[in-house]
Amino acid sequence: MKKRLLTALITALSLAAALCLGFGLALYHGYVHINGPAAGSYPVRGVDVSHYQGDIDWQILSRQKIQFAYIKATEGSSHIDETFAVNCEKALETDLNVGAYHFFSFDSPGAAQAQHFIATVDPFPNLMAPVVDVEFYGDKKENPPDPGQVEAELRDYLEQTEQAFGQKPVIYATMEAWELYIRGKFDDYPLWIRDIWREPQLNSQTGGDTEYGWTFWQYSNRGRLEGFSGEEPFVDLNVFHGTQEQWLSFVTPPVRRPEPPR
Repeated sequence: MKKRLLTALITALSLAAALCLGFGLALYHGYVHINGPAAGSYPVRGVDVSHYQGDIDWQILSRQKIQFAYIKATEGSSHIDETFAVNCEKALETDLNVGAYHFFSFDSPGAAQAQHFIATVDPFPNLMAPVVDVEFYGDKKENPPDPGQVEAELRDYLEQTEQAFGQKPVIYATMEAWELYIRGKFDDYPLWIRDIWREPQLNSQTGGDTEYGWTFWQYSNRGRLEGFSGEEPFVDLNVFHGTQEQWLSFVTPPVRRPEPPR
């Protein structure tokens, strides 16, 4: 009797270990996503890409149940993503809503970064609201820049970009960057939060216990889609926080009135 119980226990443990291993491998290789069920409740989905995805066949990518794509344009005050122009040109030929994003540098003045982004993106019309990506890089997580200085430079960047494009920029942030640099300081800007472990439930420092809504959520960094063949085999997966009707309102560009003559 004891031998049979021991055998059954070993079998059960072996099966559980095999299932855990299988789930872990499926998760690692992007076949399942921890946030998949929660993200599935949002109808509007999209991706963000950069040179890491290599050559992209936008006709193929655009047919895979996505409605938008944000493309990396610039970084800091001088770097331009080498694939931005061709990606933007080809993506605009599809039915996707297309936007551009800038990777914010803690080592360059915000105004200079804004002018660099504006000059790079300006030749491409009909883009969605611009995005600025605020996250740690290099040794910044271990040696975080001063929050007051970052706030000042980021505000310069946001104000100049909004003035240039007539739309409030979206702030993309990891949870760590949001906590240190964004929370309670830029609550009037749309938020794109990265959380690959759970659906974001964020509270603003200025709003007490009121939920701080997000506009975009990057729920996975290991998406498996067809249409690209770069050094990075995965693509970031995102959802929009709203209905199809709200999405159409978000992507409809505002009417820009001409400035009166001086």
